[in-house]
Amino acid sequence: MARNVVPEWALGKVRLVALDLPEAKEERAWAGVRWVVSKHFAHVVFIERGWPPAYSKAISSADGATGGEGPACVLTFRVAKREASAARFTKAPFFKPPWFSNIVGLVLDEARTDWDEVGELVRASFRVLAPKKLVARLGD
Repeated sequence: MARNVVPEWALGKVRLVALDLPEAKEERAWAGVRWVVSKHFAHVVFIERGWPPAYSKAISSADGATGGEGPACVLTFRVAKREASAARFTKAPFFKPPWFSNIVGLVLDEARTDWDEVGELVRASFRVLAPKKLVARLGD
């Protein structure tokens, strides 16, 4: 797979949730694809042969099969600060990237990932970063 190319099975499933959120936009990122609303609230990256290195290093504890070198597809998202240290986010398939205190990563697997949970995580991330007026439009 070429650098910066996210598998369609992951891209399509995250896109379906992310673009259903008020004023969310999809954009190419330095690696992978991200969804933004003032800030990016979801980012999907494909890791292969240790690239991109920041992601490869971050998933090394969650991806025992490849040691972080890939191939692996990952989603990063934000959580409320009080949830960032939850035990569930410290065990595979989750991982804790070091670049923000409230960022969490998830190694995606086409067959084994709970896609309903991914939808909930993406929506929750939107709630953390979106302006209050947009969060209010969610109606839940």
